[in-house]
Amino acid sequence: MIYLKAANLDDAEKEYDFIRQLPEDENGFTNSNFGCSYEDFMGRILPGYINKSNGIGVKPGHVPGTEFFLWDDNTIVGLFRIRHHLCESLVNGAGHIAYGIRKEYRGRGYASEGLKLTIEKAWTIIPEEEIYMSVHKDNPASLKVQLKNGAYIHHEDEKEFFTRIKRVL
Repeated sequence: MIYLKAANLDDAEKEYDFIRQLPEDENGFTNSNFGCSYEDFMGRILPGYINKSNGIGVKPGHVPGTEFFLWDDNTIVGLFRIRHHLCESLVNGAGHIAYGIRKEYRGRGYASEGLKLTIEKAWTIIPEEEIYMSVHKDNPASLKVQLKNGAYIHHEDEKEFFTRIKRVL
């Protein structure tokens, strides 16, 4: 069974294993905690994820956000990030949702299913009438995932497509 679960203390060991192995920057999905120690994950990173989800300790210029791990039964296969609302840098940049699938699980539909689940969650969190996302032009698989989940290309620059999904009432 495939499902999303917010970062939490009960699953800390599996979350740590995933975070320390997910590359620092891959196709635009950033993980500043790549290679972290278990002590740092438990003492700073995981509490930071949980706090940020609750709007606690959010840095100036940033917004609250939730890290959702994508699980297939008892295995974490991906990470989906929802930023709870937009600020100027997100409107013209990464948007509401970012995601990464562990390399060995790509090509199996996890990104499509995970984004579908994330979009459902996002509509219960974000106040905007559209979900904003972006994708590097050299990542056609991710663009296909977004389009499959109802996105349209809003605009582009030399490096990225900026996509939107309209709220359906």
